[in-house]
Amino acid sequence: MEAEMEELLRKAGGGERSFRVHLIGVAGSGMSGIASLFMGLGHRVSGSDRSTTVETERMQRVGLEFSCPHTAEAVRDAELVIHSSAVKPGNVAYDEAVRLGIPLALRADALAAILNAKKGIVVAGTHGKTTTSALLAHVLRQGNILASHYVGAEIPVLGTNAHWDGEAEYLVAEGDESDGTLVNYLAEHAIILNIEPEHLDFYEDEEAIRRVFARFADQTRGRIFYCADDSGAVELCCDREGAVSYGMSKGCAYRADIVLEDGTGTEFLVYDGGDRSERMKLGIPGRHNVLNALAVVGMARELGVGYDAIGRAMGTFRGAKRRFEIKYESESLVIVDDYGHHPTEIAATIATARARDARRLVCLFQPHRYTRTKLLRDEFGDAFAGVDGLFVTDIYPASEKPIPGITGETIVDAVREAGGPKAMFYPEVDQVHLAVGNFLRPGDLLLTLGAGNVHEVGVRIAQDYRVGEMIRGVMADEDSRVRLYEPMRNHTTLRVGGPAEFWVEPTTVDDFAELVRFCRAQGIPMRVVGRGSNLLVKDGGVLGAVIHPAKGEFAEVRVEGDRIIAGVGARMKRVTSVAKEAGMGGFEWMEGIPGNVGGSLRMNAGAMGAETFDHVESVRFLDEDGEVREKGVEEMEWNYRNVPELQGHYAVSAVFRGEAASAEMIAKGIAESQTKRKATQPIAASAGCIFKNPEQCAAGKLVDELGLKDTSVGAARVSEVHGNFIVNDGNASARDVLDLIDRIMVIARQERGVDLETEVQIIGEDDPYEPGRYQVK
Repeated sequence: MEAEMEELLRKAGGGERSFRVHLIGVAGSGMSGIASLFMGLGHRVSGSDRSTTVETERMQRVGLEFSCPHTAEAVRDAELVIHSSAVKPGNVAYDEAVRLGIPLALRADALAAILNAKKGIVVAGTHGKTTTSALLAHVLRQGNILASHYVGAEIPVLGTNAHWDGEAEYLVAEGDESDGTLVNYLAEHAIILNIEPEHLDFYEDEEAIRRVFARFADQTRGRIFYCADDSGAVELCCDREGAVSYGMSKGCAYRADIVLEDGTGTEFLVYDGGDRSERMKLGIPGRHNVLNALAVVGMARELGVGYDAIGRAMGTFRGAKRRFEIKYESESLVIVDDYGHHPTEIAATIATARARDARRLVCLFQPHRYTRTKLLRDEFGDAFAGVDGLFVTDIYPASEKPIPGITGETIVDAVREAGGPKAMFYPEVDQVHLAVGNFLRPGDLLLTLGAGNVHEVGVRIAQDYRVGEMIRGVMADEDSRVRLYEPMRNHTTLRVGGPAEFWVEPTTVDDFAELVRFCRAQGIPMRVVGRGSNLLVKDGGVLGAVIHPAKGEFAEVRVEGDRIIAGVGARMKRVTSVAKEAGMGGFEWMEGIPGNVGGSLRMNAGAMGAETFDHVESVRFLDEDGEVREKGVEEMEWNYRNVPELQGHYAVSAVFRGEAASAEMIAKGIAESQTKRKATQPIAASAGCIFKNPEQCAAGKLVDELGLKDTSVGAARVSEVHGNFIVNDGNASARDVLDLIDRIMVIARQERGVDLETEVQIIGEDDPYEPGRYQVK
């Protein structure tokens, strides 16, 4: 650094006069902290970034001049411009500062200038810096020692990530080793947590990392507390004058024995050289955090803080944002978010999560940087050994350029090679919540890990899970179920369709009724589906509650005299079978209907010249208010593939009338139905007839005459067996099917003047819906 710049930063960091300072990228956690310190020093501070955050809004209230996005104008009256290492030429504010000759300094240089003007206590290490520096600042505050602080995350117990106190003798700061600027700090005291291979995109090798830590230690004037459980820290510090060890093993100057670890905090004993011990409870969980706490104990004792004050501070500390932060907690699910992105951090966080004794530990990991993923591939493969299910997104690049062949799947492959848990690769972070949310079951703990934006996924799932739990809460039967983001392709005979936002399986009519009342009151859309045999769900999925009354009371079929009472979840084949056993005829054609009673009622399904309502005596249903009603068939209107009464109401059961028939006659009718179905309908996945028969001729015959059999779009194809069937050849999308339907309709209109109308029910959204939209009361 040039002498002129050094002198400028020295004056600014020491607060010798008021400067006009601009920060490029001020919304970042590190840069916002520098802005707070400079404002505390009395400088006029402005900042710019690509987006507004809660932190920028807070700083504006205390004097920050903020602009969004970056502009050239924002730096034109600045005397000093500070930027993070991620800001490069091409940024308009950066380029303007260069053009005008305004001095440009890195964030670390600015922090060093401020820290070197005080008695700096620097926390350094590959990981754990934020938690340890925040805990130390909290302990010193509770011990009545004035100390300013600078940490790399929002700290609820401290109020902000950075605070300047002009009367304070000390400044507690975490020192970033990622770009070699750790050597800029001239600390009074230091804590060295660990030294591991990391940031090898910047460093030539591990030895280069050790040289930076060695120079930092050489420049520290007072005590260095180092972790004796870390080989890198031991190698650097064990023979160094003024170095003090801490750890779990005997022989450390400060040693801990863990007494109780329950997933919310940790009780431990501290030994400081002799047999005397102090019992403490740390308000955050994890063995690794006990080590961090030991470093703080040692430093606090060095500065004269008593054990009583240290103990009080330990018990009230709740950690930093994104450090084992509980985002959601209920009896059925816990969601924890953690910033961990290095294999050692990941393994420690997983061990901490395991202490909560969840039914399953489900992990969602977003890798951070291509270089880290490539260089630590094998270590990542071992790090996830303690989880029951692993989802991995694509890499958060953090301004890095991609490396060919290196993706999130690199980690999935490494985990599989290491014999780890079931690992699944879902590249798109904005869609991975669908897979993760559907995978969750009651009693699980979901851990979101990574230094990018993966925490947003946990927030999304928590919002919808909370609504899902409220939906489940209105249903009394313990067998009733609610799941998030259930893939509708699993519930349609065509095997296509995006996810149902809330998949609900009531098992009693009472539960169904409560569900209808709740959803109506909360403005949650409802859609009832059965077996999905006449259903086409779009790729974007279905908003709201998709209700599937298929079990419990809805699956019951019983005979009373010459009547059959069937729940809407019973398959039509089941009705035929029960009728056969009771010696009742007239139901044989139903054997060829693939759906359930509910869908057959709503659509007045038919085959072999018969329709459902030819046999219905009465229908029991829920109205829009959730009230149970029953109507005889004479009170209802029913048409070809349409029953208006059931479009806004929800059938729960029906009474079918039959007539006595011989076993031979019934068997013959069933055989005829089976034979016709096999001869005229494809075996492949389909939704049944796609089009209603127009007046001119049968839809299947029309499609055949137009020469459209075997026509395809993607993996959707017109069946060669029956022209009115579209089949899924294995991986068709709903878009494929819809485009094929549109093509057939256009050709029918152009060549025959026939306007075809779809018989298949088409529901859902074209594009994925935005989760977390309901504010349920």
